[in-house]
Amino acid sequence: MLLGVNIDHVATLRNARGVNYPSPLEAALTAETYGADLITLHLREDRRHIKDEDVFAIKQAIKTRLNLEMAMTEEMLANALKVQPEDVCIVPEKREEITTEGGLEVIGQLEKVCHYTEKLHAAGIRVSLFIAPDLAQIQAAYDAGARVIELHTGAYADAETPAIRTQELQRIQAAAEFAANLGITVNAGHGLTIHNVAPIAQIPQIVELNIGHSVIAQAVFLGLPEAIRQMKNAMYRARFQAA
Repeated sequence: MLLGVNIDHVATLRNARGVNYPSPLEAALTAETYGADLITLHLREDRRHIKDEDVFAIKQAIKTRLNLEMAMTEEMLANALKVQPEDVCIVPEKREEITTEGGLEVIGQLEKVCHYTEKLHAAGIRVSLFIAPDLAQIQAAYDAGARVIELHTGAYADAETPAIRTQELQRIQAAAEFAANLGITVNAGHGLTIHNVAPIAQIPQIVELNIGHSVIAQAVFLGLPEAIRQMKNAMYRARFQAA
């Protein structure tokens, strides 16, 4: 199982003071050195954390894959075609949200999703759709030409009771199995921590987790290398036990 480390909130901290530190580039290189299998960035339309120059600098510097999260706009499409990341993950985006809320609505905008997927595939960029663990949305993602999805695990992570968490976990398990049977590569992420990642890591169809906020939060106390080590250990122990 691969770990993509999202370093957006290193940029959040930098931007809070309007200075040039801490450096997202340094964070990306540190994460890569200490075990990240890929680096994930979300270039939001309002540029609230990651900036355009961060994306270009990190793409040029890292040796691992760059996974660029972006909204489905013409501006972001043009940016992706310039940057040429290995992966683009298309996410829903609203200006007023604190973080990404829910999955991409694929069924209601199938033609638009097809357009973006075709453009990115033609440039040699792998396309992932960030979607809820909903079978109809997964089928629509497949129909749109996407062969990678990232399942939104927020409802599972934020569940208020054990019963709700179990229900959400079962949805994710069913969604991962359904997608894998279609030939879709299944990733997952959102709200995952060392305390709740194990049940997700035990789902055999999920091959990659993208985790940011909890890793950066742990890094405040432990340092980024140790925070990454703890997360990977939690993932690997869970996957080993499942096997």
